[in-house]
Amino acid sequence: MNVDAKQVNRFFMLALAPFIGLLGYILLVHPSLSFPGSTSLSLQKAEVTLQMQSVGKQLDEAKQTATYTLSTIRRTSELYKQTTQTMNQLVVTASTQSKRPAIIYDRRITAKLGVPYERVDSNRITIELFKVNPGIYHGYAMKVKLKDPTAMKMSLGSDKLGGSETTMRAVLRHGAIAGINAGGFADGDGKRYPLSTTVLNGHYLTGFQSSFKDLSFVGLSNDGKLIGGKFHSQGALDSLKPAFGATFVPVLLQRGQKIPIPDKWKVSPKRAPRTVIGNYKDDQLLIIVVDGYNESGGSGATLEELQGKMYNLGVQDAYNLDGGGSSSLILNGRVVNKPSDGNLRPVPTHFLFYK
Repeated sequence: MNVDAKQVNRFFMLALAPFIGLLGYILLVHPSLSFPGSTSLSLQKAEVTLQMQSVGKQLDEAKQTATYTLSTIRRTSELYKQTTQTMNQLVVTASTQSKRPAIIYDRRITAKLGVPYERVDSNRITIELFKVNPGIYHGYAMKVKLKDPTAMKMSLGSDKLGGSETTMRAVLRHGAIAGINAGGFADGDGKRYPLSTTVLNGHYLTGFQSSFKDLSFVGLSNDGKLIGGKFHSQGALDSLKPAFGATFVPVLLQRGQKIPIPDKWKVSPKRAPRTVIGNYKDDQLLIIVVDGYNESGGSGATLEELQGKMYNLGVQDAYNLDGGGSSSLILNGRVVNKPSDGNLRPVPTHFLFYK
C-alpha cells in the first residue's frame, strides 16, 4: 500500500496536537520557571540582610547606652569628689570646733604661767617649761600634756628595792626626756627604801599600807590621770587602777579646794626647796620645783605659798612630793633647778616623762 508523505505528516500532527496544546497552556499560565536551589539561596541572602540590620541596630543602641553610662559615671564621680571634699571640710571644721574649748582653756592657764622658754612636743607628750619668781622664792613650772598614758612612768632606783639613784641617772638610763623626784624614803642597813605604799607597773612593791598620820599616795592611773590622797583600804586605791605611785606628805588641793596643812609641816621646815605636782581639769599636769640654798628653813618656799600658787593657777588636785635636797628637775639632758646639796641626791623613786 502506498502512503504519501503528506498523509504521514498529517497523522503525526494530529497525534502530537494534544501535547503541543498542553505545553502552550503551561507557558501561558506559568511564564517563568524557577529551580529549588536558587530559591533557597535568595531566602538565605534576605535573612542575612535582616540579621545584619538587626545587629547594626543593637550596636547603635549599645553605643548610646555606653555613652549614657559613661556620662552618668563621670557625673557620679564628680558628685562623689564634691561630697568627699565637703565631708572632709565638715570633719576639719567639727574637729577644730571641738578643740576650741580645750585650746581656750589651755590659753587661759598658760596666760597665768607666762611665756614658756622651753618646749618639747611629740605625738606622745607636750612639755612647756616656765619660770616661777613671785619675788619670795624662785623656781620652775613644767606643764605636761600626756597624749599617751605611757609617756609618764615611775622608776625604781637601780631597778631594785632598796636601791637609789639620781634623777639624772634615772632619766639617762631609761631614755626619758624629763624627770623629777617622786616619793619619800627611809634609810636602813645602808639601803634607801620607798616610803609606805608604792606601786610600780601596777603592782605593790611591799604591799598596801593604810594611810596614817599625814601621808598620802600620789601617782597615775592606767588611763593617764593623776590620782592621789589618803587611802585606808586597798580596794579604794585599786578602784582607781593605779599604774604607779609613791607616798609623801601632805595633800595640798583636792577638787579645786585647799586642804588644811598640818601645823607640823608649816614649820618643819618653814621654807625649803620643794617639788609639787598637780593636775588641771583637762588632766594636764603641772609640776613646780622651787630652789633653796639648804634645808635649814631660811630659803625656798613654804607649803602654804605653793598651795596658794597652785590654787591661783587653777590646779584641781595637788600633792607635795619629797623636797629639800631631793628636789630635782631634769629636762633635755640637763639639771634645770639648783639642788640644795650642790649635787643631785640619790633617791629610790622618780617620775619620768618620755618623748
